[in-house]
Amino acid sequence: MKIILLTGFEPFGGESINPSWELVKLFDNQVINDYRIISKELPTVFYESSALLLKYLKEYEPRIVLCFGQAGGSNSIRLERVAVNVNDARIPDNKGNQPLDELIDSNGSVAYFTKLPIRLIYDKLTDNNLPVSISLSAGSYVCNHVFYQLMQVIHDKDIIGGFIHIPYLNIQNKPNHFNMSMDELQKALDIILKSIIDYD
Repeated sequence: MKIILLTGFEPFGGESINPSWELVKLFDNQVINDYRIISKELPTVFYESSALLLKYLKEYEPRIVLCFGQAGGSNSIRLERVAVNVNDARIPDNKGNQPLDELIDSNGSVAYFTKLPIRLIYDKLTDNNLPVSISLSAGSYVCNHVFYQLMQVIHDKDIIGGFIHIPYLNIQNKPNHFNMSMDELQKALDIILKSIIDYD
């Protein structure tokens, strides 16, 4: 059976929950066709997060890797196209690290493109009236850090992978920001997973 690895982050920035983990943990141990899903929470900490992700890649040898993060203030599900080689933190991570203008890997490529079929995913979500956009920047915080490290490892391997940002959950009580319900996000992730499996 093939493995799909899903990751989300622990809460950060004073939040009590992170919708990325709240979403992906609901899919843990589900089976779709001949793919079994494994969901893992990553710390919102530079380098620790990517080290744990790389450990999971070796341990589970997934066929598909889908990392999720929260993009507070976003008005859609954002399919990230490009991971860039920079750490530049507007706020400290959960262990107080706040790198500025720092390369993730001094010997690494400037950037990597996603290996997700983002246009296919975009079309499927749009057909189901779910808010979605294709984004050219995953930022420069821990989300992009994990995205870059993932793509650096899998860019030349037969593994499908990438990063997706999701908005606030409605239960986070952000009345002045766009948000989605968990039902909507579950529907979206189900569509995303089936789209990638069909593509594979």
